[in-house]
Amino acid sequence: MNKMIFLLFIIIFIISPLQVQSQTIPRNISIFILAGQSNMAGRGGVYNDTAKNITVWDGVIPRECRSNPSILRLTAKLQWEEANEPLHADIDVNKTNGVGPGMPFANRVVNRFGYVGLVPCSIGGTKLSQWQKGEFLYEETVKRAKAAKVASGGGSYEAVLWYQGESDTVDMVDASVYKKRLVQFFSDLRNDLQHPNLPIIQVALATGAGPYLDAVRKAQLETGLDNVHCVDAKGLPLEPDGLHLTTSSQVRLGQMMVDAFLAIPNSAKPLSGISVFVLFSLFFL
Repeated sequence: MNKMIFLLFIIIFIISPLQVQSQTIPRNISIFILAGQSNMAGRGGVYNDTAKNITVWDGVIPRECRSNPSILRLTAKLQWEEANEPLHADIDVNKTNGVGPGMPFANRVVNRFGYVGLVPCSIGGTKLSQWQKGEFLYEETVKRAKAAKVASGGGSYEAVLWYQGESDTVDMVDASVYKKRLVQFFSDLRNDLQHPNLPIIQVALATGAGPYLDAVRKAQLETGLDNVHCVDAKGLPLEPDGLHLTTSSQVRLGQMMVDAFLAIPNSAKPLSGISVFVLFSLFFL
């Protein structure tokens, strides 16, 4: 009898973690897709350690970026875990990641949605041409966005958060066709996610890597697409490299993106699921 009780205890012990995991990831998921370059991946607090000749993150996590058991992220292996800064540590693996706008955004909306899921897809230093349909970054993003649903047994896409373009300010051709490529990217993404009016919150550049900043900003501010809402990062303080937003700027940007999102009709309706935010950041600078 004692042996049977012992075996029953062992069986319960083994299967309990699976039950807990299933219960902590609701099936009703609201998915937010966040995209862009390194400023979306997060370079807040990243600096050059001249003594060691390496780039490091200072490890400072503001209150607005704190972890929360109700805020999850999809790992590179397509598994859910509690989200912590840096969100892109296993995604933008060739760069040093720091604070981005994802966690400040999630912390502002988590009480409205119950659970938030962040799906980081950001890669630094890439051009918009690398995000066109058929290219690796585009296909990987769609794959991860769809996997976010599968990993939770359901869900719905609520918005895209997009911050990209610094690398496209270098070449005149890239800058001149930026609007065309951006509209195509947004349209293809909406189509592949089967959400033709998916809200998109995009960021107008704070700075650029080349002389065609104004041309790219103009394209970002004038896409002409319905349900595309732009927040302007111009004027936000930058790191000493003159390209990346500081930690405090990233916190402010996340709040600006939340304000734009909540201004969309019906966006503030509380949901009983987990909201999934997919983060794209292109900026290998």
